[in-house]
Order: sequence, then C-alpha cells, then structure tokens
Amino acid sequence: MPLAVRVIPCLDVDAGRVVKGVNFRNLRDAGDPVELAAQYSASGADELIFLDITASSGERDTMYDVVSRTAAEVFIPLTVGGGVRSVADFERLLRAGADKVGVNTAAVARPALISEAAKRFGSQCVVVSVDARRAPTTTSGFEVTTHGGRRGTGIDALTWLRQAAELGAGEVLLNSMDADGTENGFDEEMITAARELVAVPIIASGGAGAATDFPVAVAAGADAVLAASVFHFGEVSIDEVKRELSNAGYPVRRVAAAR
Repeated sequence: MPLAVRVIPCLDVDAGRVVKGVNFRNLRDAGDPVELAAQYSASGADELIFLDITASSGERDTMYDVVSRTAAEVFIPLTVGGGVRSVADFERLLRAGADKVGVNTAAVARPALISEAAKRFGSQCVVVSVDARRAPTTTSGFEVTTHGGRRGTGIDALTWLRQAAELGAGEVLLNSMDADGTENGFDEEMITAARELVAVPIIASGGAGAATDFPVAVAAGADAVLAASVFHFGEVSIDEVKRELSNAGYPVRRVAAAR
C-alpha cells in the first residue's frame, strides 16, 4: 500500500514571529509560532516545518527557546531549519525537541555536513532544503540559492539535489523561489525533474494557492506537500487539502479531532 501523502504547514519565522512574503521578501506578520503550531497539530497537519528564515543571512543561531516551546505544543513530527552550521547544531535542535533538522546554506558551503549528520543521527533526521530558481546558465535550468534565497550560487540545483541524497539526506525540501508566495501553483517542472533523479522523499514547496494545487504536485512526483500563506491566512484548510488529495486517489492520514 502506498504511503500517505503528508500535508505540512511551514512556519517561516523571523524575530520570533511567523512571517510570509513573496519570494522571501515584503514579509508580513502571520502570528505566534507556538500558537500556530498548536492549531495545526490539532487540525490534522501531518508534520510541521519551522524555518528561521533570517538566521543564516543574519549570521545568528536558530531561536532554540521558540523551538522548545513549539515542540512542547505539538504531537506530530517537527522539522527545524535555519542557521544550522554544524553537527553540534543538529544535536542542540534535536535536544530542543526537533524530530528532524533542515540544512541549506551550510550544506552547500560544506557538503560533508550532510554525511556527518546522517552518520551521527541517522538519515531520517537530515532534511536538505534546496531553494532553487530558474537560471538558464545551468544545465538543468535551475540554480541553488542560499541565505533565504538572497544569494545565487551558480550551482545546478538538480545536480546538488542528487549529491545531497547520495551524501545521506533522508529527505529533500524542494522550494521553488520563483513560485514562493505567488499562490500560482507548485512548480511541476521542477518537481518532475527532481523526482527522476532521486529516490528519497521530496517535499514540494512554493506556490500553493488553492486546495486543487496539491494533487498536481503529488502527480508531478512529490511525496509531501508544504504551504504557508494559504494556511496561515485561512485561504485553505488542512481538511480541504486532504479531501482534494483523497478525491484524486492519493492516500492521506485522517484529520485529527479538534481538541
């Protein structure tokens, strides 16, 4: 029996508040991360991803106290990323309550971090986040960006994605920087190209605008679907997304009963 498609809200956090913008810019406040996490846990989200989106660009650590308080309020797997630079950072986040740790900028700078973390904690704990945008100068047409999408690298995104999987990433968070926050739908082309290269689970991110967008991402090859704005501002509910996925023939976990 195929695995259930996971529906994952993403908490993009800046200065202790959940924020959301378009292409990681023009950020607006979306609420308290602990309160939102508790609401999503109660409303049937399968997992949560907490990204401190300015930790790397601001060259500071992830806010461990917020992570700890968030983890105390949720009863579903929690992935935390942003500002992770070492195996010690992985350990601190896991001790703070994270189930998995996301890494992007530091892994691009030093790919061995992926294999070191996988060896120490297991591949299931290592989520490599790939913020990719279209770039005609690369072989695949997609380029890796770092520092919350603020810096181009010239690195082919699909080549990097495959390398990350080979190094021990247990999962890939594939975020389309072109689609991020636009609500125009997931980047099917990027998802399909990534699916052809790796066997590890792919979390599709960037562009969700309606419940009907989510089955399209799964059809393109995603194992899990992630969104932020449409969930935070009440445009789409977890239940609506799961209903669309189920109607399209994809298995989903049941919606949790409200507490």
